[in-house]
Amino acid sequence: MRKRALKEPGGEAPGSFPLNFPKPPHSLPPEEIYSILSTSPEGLTNAEARRRLEEFGPNELEEEASRSPLKIFLSQFANVLTFILLVAAAVSFGVGDQIEALVILLIVFACALLGFLQEWKADKALLALKQMAAPEAVVLREGRALKIPAREVVPGDILILASGDKVAADARLIETINLRVDESPLTGESTAVEKDASLLLPPETPLPERKNMVFAGTIVLNGRGKAVVVATGRETEFGKIAGLLKTVEEEGTPLEKKLAVIGRWLGGLSLGLAALAAGIGILRGYPFLEMFLWGVSLAVAAVPESLPAVVTGALAIGVSRMAKRNAIVKRLPAVETLGSTTVICTDKTGTLTKNEMTVRLIWAAGKTYEVSGAGFTLEGEILRDGRKVSPEDSQALKFTLLAGLLCNDARVEEGQFLGDPTEIALLVAAAKAGLSGEGFTRVAELPFDSERKRMSVLVKDRAGKYWVFTKGSVEILLEISSACLENGRPVPLTPSKRAEILKVSEEMASKALRVMGFAYREIPGEPPPLAEIEKDLVFVGLQGMIDPPRPEAKAAIRECFEAGIRVIMITGDHAQTALAIAHELGLVPEKKMTYVIKAQELERLSDEELRKRLDEVAIFARVSPAHKLRIVKLFKEKQEIVAMTGDGVNDAPALKAADIGIAMGISGTEVAKEAADIILADDNFATIVAAVEEGRTIFDNIKKYLLFLLSFNLSEIFVLVAGFLAGLPLPLTAIHILWINLVTNGPPALALGVDPPAPDLMKRPPRPPQEGVFTRQFVFLLAGLALLLFFFLFPVFALAVEDLTLKAAQTVLFTGFVLLAIPVAYVARSERLPLWKIGPFANRWLNLCALGMVASQLLIVYVPILNRYLQTEPIAPSWWFVFALLGLSFIFLAEGIKKVSLRFR
Repeated sequence: MRKRALKEPGGEAPGSFPLNFPKPPHSLPPEEIYSILSTSPEGLTNAEARRRLEEFGPNELEEEASRSPLKIFLSQFANVLTFILLVAAAVSFGVGDQIEALVILLIVFACALLGFLQEWKADKALLALKQMAAPEAVVLREGRALKIPAREVVPGDILILASGDKVAADARLIETINLRVDESPLTGESTAVEKDASLLLPPETPLPERKNMVFAGTIVLNGRGKAVVVATGRETEFGKIAGLLKTVEEEGTPLEKKLAVIGRWLGGLSLGLAALAAGIGILRGYPFLEMFLWGVSLAVAAVPESLPAVVTGALAIGVSRMAKRNAIVKRLPAVETLGSTTVICTDKTGTLTKNEMTVRLIWAAGKTYEVSGAGFTLEGEILRDGRKVSPEDSQALKFTLLAGLLCNDARVEEGQFLGDPTEIALLVAAAKAGLSGEGFTRVAELPFDSERKRMSVLVKDRAGKYWVFTKGSVEILLEISSACLENGRPVPLTPSKRAEILKVSEEMASKALRVMGFAYREIPGEPPPLAEIEKDLVFVGLQGMIDPPRPEAKAAIRECFEAGIRVIMITGDHAQTALAIAHELGLVPEKKMTYVIKAQELERLSDEELRKRLDEVAIFARVSPAHKLRIVKLFKEKQEIVAMTGDGVNDAPALKAADIGIAMGISGTEVAKEAADIILADDNFATIVAAVEEGRTIFDNIKKYLLFLLSFNLSEIFVLVAGFLAGLPLPLTAIHILWINLVTNGPPALALGVDPPAPDLMKRPPRPPQEGVFTRQFVFLLAGLALLLFFFLFPVFALAVEDLTLKAAQTVLFTGFVLLAIPVAYVARSERLPLWKIGPFANRWLNLCALGMVASQLLIVYVPILNRYLQTEPIAPSWWFVFALLGLSFIFLAEGIKKVSLRFR
């Protein structure tokens, strides 16, 4: 939004908007805001509104210009690995192997398409924010109410607010009547906020406590009001979040970074070795063109060109499995990143809790009752000492529930609860006891407001008798009550009884329950004037409610701890409430405030001071969107891999800044979903644990593939170079090398990409964020397997070339490489555990690949037409038995090498 000076018709500009406010709007009386914005309670004139719309621009969020799809697609080819793959395709065409070339080209295109889709998604968060803006608004113009497009609202407009409205802009309230607003999408506050236009608040008042303001994108739950607009478009709190999103730079995931390093490293190594071997061949008298093709073929063999395909395949399979478990992945590498997560920063409301207020405890006539069940469902009972009770057994209990039921504006329509969450909780509690409002007719009401801190209704029963039911602040109800129920009869409310009730209320509040008091009055004859109905009330009881934890969240948090993952609660809710929920979920071992940092303390701490506290803190309370973003960034500076879960608008910047953003699919806003990498379709925190397992499985499988392929390819290079150095004939032709490359880099490698998870997968701590693929153990094992295979196959060729023709000896070595690739693949299924502990034949795809490789090699060796095209000839059947024996020996010795490699962890 452009910032221009507001001008009074025919007058001087009073200053630029919004910088001309001497104090924040919540600290200014409406009259002063009228003066600053050149408006009035009657609103702007139509002409002035048009002029301001032209000056300030529409009340909407701006989008950043994006790159063209073509440019994004072409940028996918600007990396070393892809370049080598294209060279490999050209070489394959040159030697007449169109199948190899087609496979390579398909892999390159698939990788480019995947990268294109990933980047195309990156900037959609702003579009989602724009779509969330209120489409229409009711404003006062020249004293008349008009419904206009929300984009036409301007500073100085008077908004008219009613139940169900989405607020179109940030505005200072000037009139409120029982106005309550759901600000949970913006602040994370689970309880509806009661608004009061008469308040003047200090400038430093936190956003969730600005009760004389309404904010763009929030929802009016009930009541009505008027407000003068003080900020539109990107100047609103909603718009500032959009600004935060634009300042967050997306980074590549750890897997993307590791793949780039592997591509460069393997490319340089393979080219160097190929050039060395080809040079030796030329010096020994081989033709230059033959050595060039042979050298490039060797380079192709050294580069695992199916790496992107295996990664994509492993991720795609993982995504499919996760979708069945209600986790929707928007960005494939995010799955692997989640698997290496060390910290999960989670919002409380709607993520760890149900975002549905629930009555937990009821106190009536000296007795405490528990209420089972959670959320807006009727499943549950009223219990005392674990036994179900009926409200007919206690008049105090019955009247406490009845007061909550009748003094209530919530309702049920088509099976859905509508209204304020607190009132829905009271309605549900009464329904669990079997009570309904049938037989009572509301005659009049005194609505709840911040001064009275109570609500009363006058009702008439079937017999024509009048009753008053009141709910509200415990202290206020005790002041206006003269009696309390005891043994089913009203008795005087003595000071000692008042003190007892207050003590019970405080005990309930200490458990992070929101406590409400309830009272009634039986009116003989005709009712008094409405203003006098709240006299001589009979206090009946208390109800304590809370936004309850999700039942499955506790087990999910425990599994995170077992997997070495920290869980941090970041919420806009009160510290005591957050601490109680955290303790109930097992997030903290005891209810100590040392585990909590509140917003005020967070503001005082420098980045360095906060960084030191991060290791001991488990809860951040009353935080703003900027705080969440700061916390995530500080964790990332500590080299943590950070996952952020959330559902509200306020979570979007941190979701995008985190290594992995996880949004709630049911309760989540479109903003959160677009900013996230993964969406939980069932809003279930426990689904994250399944996603972590999938992520770890995928990274494990990629390492299995690399272990298999690199150890095998290195052994191939060792044999070919050693043959040159020993003065032997060419061990394999370029066609042989390319075929071995195709059958080993293809099916077996892809089968390893979908290998079942290891038994100990979720008992390991997360990989250190700085740890690459090539750990000391991995390198030792890789080198050991490559050398073992070399010592098996090189002597075979050396012996065969003495007794057989060169083509036959080459066929023997060619067959040996293909067949011994099978035991190498099986051994590579685990870096840590022996083959017999993970189930030798648990991977059915690898079993099929092994059978296919044996069958195809039989055809290549014994079918004449294939002999001609692939430069082979039949060999004695005894060689197959030799390779079977070598294969079993390889597995036995390789497991010994694996055991030794564990010392280098």
